[in-house]
Amino acid sequence: MNIDIFLRSVIEQDSAPVVLCDLRHTVVYMNSAAEQRYSYAGGAELIGKSLMNCHNAHSRGLIEKCIAWFEEDVTHNSVYESYNPDENKDVYIVALRDADGKLIGYYEKHEYRNKETDRTYGFMPEK
Repeated sequence: MNIDIFLRSVIEQDSAPVVLCDLRHTVVYMNSAAEQRYSYAGGAELIGKSLMNCHNAHSRGLIEKCIAWFEEDVTHNSVYESYNPDENKDVYIVALRDADGKLIGYYEKHEYRNKETDRTYGFMPEK
Protein backbone atom coordinates (compact mmCIF):
# COMPACT_ATOMS: atom_id res chain seq x y z
CA MET A 1 0.00 0.00 0.00
CA ASN A 2 1.11 3.57 -0.73
CA ILE A 3 2.38 5.29 2.44
CA ASP A 4 1.38 8.68 0.99
CA ILE A 5 -2.28 7.78 1.51
CA PHE A 6 -1.61 7.13 5.19
CA LEU A 7 0.47 10.28 5.66
CA ARG A 8 -2.17 12.46 4.01
CA SER A 9 -4.82 10.90 6.23
CA VAL A 10 -2.77 11.64 9.37
CA ILE A 11 -2.45 15.29 8.38
CA GLU A 12 -6.11 15.61 7.38
CA GLN A 13 -7.29 14.10 10.69
CA ASP A 14 -5.28 16.64 12.68
CA SER A 15 -7.56 19.34 14.08
CA ALA A 16 -4.64 21.80 14.08
CA PRO A 17 -3.88 23.73 10.90
CA VAL A 18 -1.03 22.30 8.82
CA VAL A 19 0.49 24.37 6.02
CA LEU A 20 3.46 22.82 4.22
CA CYS A 21 5.89 25.12 2.38
CA ASP A 22 8.86 24.48 0.14
CA LEU A 23 12.14 26.37 0.46
CA ARG A 24 10.89 29.14 -1.82
CA HIS A 25 8.09 29.63 0.77
CA THR A 26 5.45 28.39 -1.66
CA VAL A 27 2.45 26.80 0.06
CA VAL A 28 2.38 23.26 -1.34
CA TYR A 29 -0.33 21.77 0.90
CA MET A 30 -2.93 22.80 3.46
CA ASN A 31 -5.05 20.42 5.50
CA SER A 32 -8.76 21.12 5.96
CA ALA A 33 -8.19 22.75 9.34
CA ALA A 34 -5.72 25.18 7.76
CA GLU A 35 -8.05 25.96 4.87
CA GLN A 36 -10.76 26.89 7.40
CA ARG A 37 -8.48 28.80 9.79
CA TYR A 38 -6.95 30.88 7.00
CA SER A 39 -10.15 31.35 5.01
CA TYR A 40 -9.93 35.10 5.74
CA ALA A 41 -6.72 35.13 3.65
CA GLY A 42 -8.06 32.93 0.86
CA GLY A 43 -7.94 29.44 2.40
CA ALA A 44 -7.15 26.80 -0.21
CA GLU A 45 -6.42 29.56 -2.75
CA LEU A 46 -3.13 30.11 -0.88
CA ILE A 47 -1.80 26.83 -2.31
CA GLY A 48 0.80 27.69 -4.92
CA LYS A 49 1.36 31.17 -3.50
CA SER A 50 4.13 32.53 -1.31
CA LEU A 51 3.61 32.29 2.44
CA MET A 52 5.68 35.45 2.70
CA ASN A 53 2.76 37.45 1.27
CA CYS A 54 0.89 36.72 4.52
CA HIS A 55 3.62 38.07 6.82
CA ASN A 56 5.12 41.42 7.69
CA ALA A 57 8.82 42.20 7.14
CA HIS A 58 9.81 41.23 10.69
CA SER A 59 8.11 37.82 10.45
CA ARG A 60 9.58 37.19 6.99
CA GLY A 61 13.05 37.84 8.41
CA LEU A 62 12.47 35.40 11.27
CA ILE A 63 11.29 32.72 8.85
CA GLU A 64 14.42 33.22 6.73
CA LYS A 65 16.61 32.89 9.86
CA CYS A 66 14.85 29.64 10.81
CA ILE A 67 15.44 28.20 7.33
CA ALA A 68 19.13 29.16 7.50
CA TRP A 69 19.41 27.48 10.93
CA PHE A 70 17.67 24.34 9.62
CA GLU A 71 20.18 24.21 6.75
CA GLU A 72 23.19 24.37 9.11
CA ASP A 73 22.71 20.88 10.55
CA VAL A 74 20.35 17.92 10.10
CA THR A 75 19.70 17.95 13.85
CA HIS A 76 18.23 21.48 13.62
CA ASN A 77 14.59 20.57 13.11
CA SER A 78 12.28 22.59 15.34
CA VAL A 79 12.18 26.16 16.59
CA TYR A 80 9.81 27.42 19.28
CA GLU A 81 8.05 30.42 17.77
CA SER A 82 5.49 31.63 20.28
CA TYR A 83 2.78 31.00 22.83
CA ASN A 84 -0.75 32.13 21.96
CA PRO A 85 -2.65 32.72 25.23
CA ASP A 86 -5.98 33.25 23.44
CA GLU A 87 -5.84 29.70 22.08
CA ASN A 88 -3.62 28.26 24.85
CA LYS A 89 -1.12 26.84 22.38
CA ASP A 90 2.57 26.75 21.57
CA VAL A 91 3.67 27.36 18.00
CA TYR A 92 6.81 25.91 16.37
CA ILE A 93 8.42 26.07 12.94
CA VAL A 94 9.45 22.55 11.94
CA ALA A 95 11.88 21.44 9.22
CA LEU A 96 10.76 19.02 6.53
CA ARG A 97 13.52 16.74 5.24
CA ASP A 98 13.77 14.04 2.59
CA ALA A 99 14.96 10.50 3.34
CA ASP A 100 18.61 11.64 3.07
CA GLY A 101 18.11 14.46 5.58
CA LYS A 102 18.16 17.23 2.96
CA LEU A 103 15.97 20.18 3.90
CA ILE A 104 13.01 20.38 1.51
CA GLY A 105 10.66 22.74 3.34
CA TYR A 106 9.01 23.61 6.62
CA TYR A 107 5.70 23.99 8.40
CA GLU A 108 4.22 25.68 11.43
CA LYS A 109 3.13 23.28 14.17
CA HIS A 110 0.39 24.17 16.66
CA GLU A 111 0.38 22.32 20.00
CA TYR A 112 -2.71 23.05 22.04
CA ARG A 113 -2.46 22.84 25.83
CA ASN A 114 -6.16 22.45 26.59
CA LYS A 115 -7.07 19.41 28.68
CA GLU A 116 -9.24 16.91 26.83
CA THR A 117 -12.85 17.05 27.95
CA ASP A 118 -14.07 13.88 26.22
CA ARG A 119 -14.40 10.81 28.37
CA THR A 120 -11.96 7.98 27.74
CA TYR A 121 -13.08 5.77 24.84
CA GLY A 122 -16.19 7.92 24.48
CA PHE A 123 -17.71 5.69 21.82
CA MET A 124 -18.27 2.94 24.39
CA PRO A 125 -21.36 2.98 26.63
CA GLU A 126 -20.79 4.19 30.18
CA LYS A 127 -20.97 1.56 32.88
